[in-house]
Amino acid sequence: TGEKPYSCGQCEKRFARSDQLSLHQRTHKGEKPYCCDQCGKSFTTSRNLTLHQRTHTGEKSYSCDQCGKSFVTSSDLKVHQRIHTGEKPYSCDQCGKSFGQSSDLKVHQRIHTGEKPYSCDQCGKSFGRSDQLTLHQRTHTGDKSYSCDHCGKRFTTSGSLTVHQRIHTGEKPYSCDQCGKSFGRSDQLTLHQRTHTGDKPCSCDQCGKSFTTSRNLTLHQRTHTGEKPYCCDQCGKRFGQSSDLTLHQRTHTGEKPYCCHQCGKRFGQSGHLTVHQRTHTGEKSYSCDQCGKRYTTSCSLTVHQRIHTGEKSYSCDQCGKRFGQSGHLTVHQRTHTGEKSYSCGHCGKRCNTSGHLTVHQRIHTGEKSYSCDQCGKRFGRSDQLTLHQRRHTG
Repeated sequence: TGEKPYSCGQCEKRFARSDQLSLHQRTHKGEKPYCCDQCGKSFTTSRNLTLHQRTHTGEKSYSCDQCGKSFVTSSDLKVHQRIHTGEKPYSCDQCGKSFGQSSDLKVHQRIHTGEKPYSCDQCGKSFGRSDQLTLHQRTHTGDKSYSCDHCGKRFTTSGSLTVHQRIHTGEKPYSCDQCGKSFGRSDQLTLHQRTHTGDKPCSCDQCGKSFTTSRNLTLHQRTHTGEKPYCCDQCGKRFGQSSDLTLHQRTHTGEKPYCCHQCGKRFGQSGHLTVHQRTHTGEKSYSCDQCGKRYTTSCSLTVHQRIHTGEKSYSCDQCGKRFGQSGHLTVHQRTHTGEKSYSCGHCGKRCNTSGHLTVHQRIHTGEKSYSCDQCGKRFGRSDQLTLHQRRHTG
């Protein structure tokens, strides 16, 4: 009949059975009575514990007949098969966007309502999904239970480990049906498809700027609030994103885990490796619709388009000078503070950006990465190559 007579007294969500209500109420109380005897992780239901234990045993009983991928549950297999069929039976009544899972629709609808029912009891931060809260709480506890057997890197979730392992295997199972570009994660494909559709459903209520994801909106809003919740324990520098802190910490450790298989050059970020590989392939997928100039990344295209629009969203709070990129503002602010965070390991010279340090270090290494395709002469900096090429073109 569809009747749901049982209602939660805290959030008013309704259920058809009293046992479903009891399980739901545990999300509010934080009650997790079922504990894994191998890693100590706790769960609200015995079924979730059983599914979790398969991450230890490796058991995946359900296999896709199209690609052979195996899954822990039949429901996971059914959801996966929609990647092949393209089926998206659940549609948002506000914007018409469709989803393969009802739970994804429910989470999406919170973009419109702004609902964030899950709150951290340590810092008060709120989230739209319970799993986001669980992951966030690990930033307080430092829990990283899943380890990569290739490089030893540790992760807070098995899903993050699976995605990371694709860096080593090169697997990219998700393909765009418009341009054929492949991705290692389904959400990366979804975001990429918005570059074709122009869809930016998340809007800032302070300046009106729109974004493709709610996460990007949250990060943008910190440019208005100045919030930087992540702090480096070595130098005290603060960041608006945990990923930025992780990348920054590599300036202290010197870690560069991503290596180009063509020239051996190493990078601290996988994205930098991807962009670098385009110097070998010559790929420039992003085109300006005003002047036709092409770029290797969508970010570079966005920055370029500000030349046409004149947009300068980032302002220095000391002198009022405005910039088109937040990175340019950060570098500019160092002219006020005198900060030079990057030090050369050869001679001790200090630089105010990692890029300047990299260019400086080529004096010691003799590296000349940029080559003229007309005469073969090599240069240590891309701008030196650009100036040189003008001699050929006049």
